[in-house]
Amino acid sequence: MGITNRGKKLILEWAFKRVAQPANLYVALCASTSTPSPDTDTLGQLSEIAAGNGYSSGGLQLTPNNTDFDASGEDDAGDHGFIQIKDVSWTASGGSLPASGTGARYAVLTDDNATVGNRQVVAFWDLTSDRQVSVGQTITLQDLEQRITEN
Repeated sequence: MGITNRGKKLILEWAFKRVAQPANLYVALCASTSTPSPDTDTLGQLSEIAAGNGYSSGGLQLTPNNTDFDASGEDDAGDHGFIQIKDVSWTASGGSLPASGTGARYAVLTDDNATVGNRQVVAFWDLTSDRQVSVGQTITLQDLEQRITEN
């Protein structure tokens, strides 16, 4: 898990410069053929899984509110603040999910740019292995959490 450098910049601008926050954010799934890192700026730099069979290009839409970002807090012992995203899931229909390729290895949080490849990557999570499911099965990501820690 990590917040990209672009994400750090965006979060600081949203909080301190009052730059307009996107109306929506998205959780997209990416293949292991490209690895997100702190230097990743846009979704187009990664290999999003193939659309179809229950997955839409760009991922699932989230609204910045208390429902979609359902937990937040501070940990004084661990010296960090955190936020969690509600559980998100995709159910395979009409074929396996993803529709082609090796599976979903990473989840990324992006802004809502109309051009999916130009969406700015705010944060990412490593799912630890490629995830692929058959018709009727579901990929569910629970409690995706990001932390901000001062070094």
